[in-house]
Amino acid sequence: QVQLVESGGGLVQTGGSLRLSCEVSRSTFRSDILGWFRQAPGKEREFVAQITANDRTKYADSVKGRFTISMDNAKNTMYLQMNNLKPGDTAIYYCRLQRPLAGDLIWGQGIQVTVSS
Repeated sequence: QVQLVESGGGLVQTGGSLRLSCEVSRSTFRSDILGWFRQAPGKEREFVAQITANDRTKYADSVKGRFTISMDNAKNTMYLQMNNLKPGDTAIYYCRLQRPLAGDLIWGQGIQVTVSS
């Protein structure tokens, strides 16, 4: 069973930066899609960013230009560099591995990011 472990969250002031990491317990396949989602209190979980095995990226409009997703295949680790953070970015952030060929969706346990005003 593949596991995802997030790290790097915490408390930061408006305008600050954080880098989230998501370590995958096994190497990814070419068809896999890794992504970040977030859920703020009282709101539904929403898409933030995703990256494919050939480094194609996609971002939510709310984070474009501020967040950067990347993958280090040698370390089986995905990153989310978050710059110019705003209070609206406060949420629990989850990484997700989508394996279309196997029909699997695997989630990490989530990590808190809090941006103070």
